Amino acid sequence: MKKMLMLLLCIPFLSEAQVPVLSGKNIVKLNLSSLVAKNFHITYERKIAGRISASLGFRTMAKGSLPFKSTFESLLDGTDFNFNKFELGNTAFTPEVRLYLGKGNLRGFYVAPYMRFASFDVTAPIKYTYNNGSGNVTEEAPVSGKIKSTSAGIMFGTQYRIFKVLTLDIWIIGGHYGSSKGDLSLIKSFPTQQERDALQQEINSLDAKPFKFKGTVTSTGAFVQSDGPWAGVRGLGVNIGFRF
Repeated sequence: MKKMLMLLLCIPFLSEAQVPVLSGKNIVKLNLSSLVAKNFHITYERKIAGRISASLGFRTMAKGSLPFKSTFESLLDGTDFNFNKFELGNTAFTPEVRLYLGKGNLRGFYVAPYMRFASFDVTAPIKYTYNNGSGNVTEEAPVSGKIKSTSAGIMFGTQYRIFKVLTLDIWIIGGHYGSSKGDLSLIKSFPTQQERDALQQEINSLDAKPFKFKGTVTSTGAFVQSDGPWAGVRGLGVNIGFRF
């Protein structure tokens, strides 16, 4: 792994000395590292003046089993979510402005302030236990819906050309912070007051700080709202691009 990383870091310096300066103002890039997390991430970047460019990134992940499940379990320890049946999908748009501090012309070290608008498609099974008259029964209420976030951040990276029309864009480190709101629901019959009270108690006791949850359980369904801060990290990303 270390040898591979060193090779990736050396390629730009070798290619810089061999390839004439590219005049194309556009780059379309694919994030190779995001594929590990089942994300497809593509970015379009365009030079707008001197050392400044603007770009728009689009990321999507089909809804499926929770990636990095153990990490979520440790972060949300004590909650009654069934993480084995937890499902997550997402889409995000990331507009970005880059200032190249070195050579410019879409090359070299850059600083990039950005915004991120993300939507997460979530199914979160909440476990609850109640007495049905014959004894205690444990059930699950798989509430589903969207959690949307808006955040702003800054990232540092470096971009080089490879061969004639290819570029290598390496995200070094960055992060964003903002807010989120979610609406989850389940249409299901909860005929007894004991069952409704048990699920309501579980929703009221959900502990996933700093996120806050509030919900209502009726005879025909369950409804949960969430809100709280939103933070994320960008970095260690490897993007291969086509310049034209």
